Amino acid sequence: MKTHSDYLAELKDFFWKNGFNPSEHQLIRYANFCELFAEKNETLNLVSRKDIDNLVENHVFQGALISEYLPPKMNRFLDIGTGGGFPGIPFALSNPMMRGVLADSIGKKIDAVNEFIHKLKISNIVAENSRVEDEEFIKKHEGKFDLILSRATVQLIVLVRYALPLIKERAFLMAIKGGDLSEEIKKAEMKYKAYIKKSTIIELAYKPTNVRNEKEKKLILLELHK
Repeated sequence: MKTHSDYLAELKDFFWKNGFNPSEHQLIRYANFCELFAEKNETLNLVSRKDIDNLVENHVFQGALISEYLPPKMNRFLDIGTGGGFPGIPFALSNPMMRGVLADSIGKKIDAVNEFIHKLKISNIVAENSRVEDEEFIKKHEGKFDLILSRATVQLIVLVRYALPLIKERAFLMAIKGGDLSEEIKKAEMKYKAYIKKSTIIELAYKPTNVRNEKEKKLILLELHK
């Protein structure tokens, strides 16, 4: 298993090569998260055993990278289907002034996320074991969020449906996905054309391992108006 120093060196490599300069304190917190996550993954399998070797690149760095495309004046976010805390935890560490809710329907995963939040002392997020489409969740959070995050959990058309009762009058949806998304976006735009004001696909290319976005990582950014 990688050590804290290994994670720190890998994080610095990805951040610095891509022109990002988080503070030493932030980098240490990212590395601490990597350590906690890898240890928990031994017993809980939050990501595949094969993927744990790419924890920094595929999970932590990408969760922080999307902050570069964050629209201005965002205050409160919801991470739908956070799993083991992605992209919500790295995003929260990158944006300490924003407040957020990380939601997932699987109790064991939310227990792990709560443990990470507690041990890392992350004060700007909470984790909730709930389906975001449940009446109780909607009643609690209706109209609260100006940003919805999600990573490859469900089709875009479903994400928009989940998002609408929970967002403010104007909000943004940021979804990390892979592959050809044209059909998925077209379906969502047809169904929710009254609400989707603008859609953008951003190629998530980065140095040194995905310079031309060979891995086909994309960020879909939707501007939603109710």
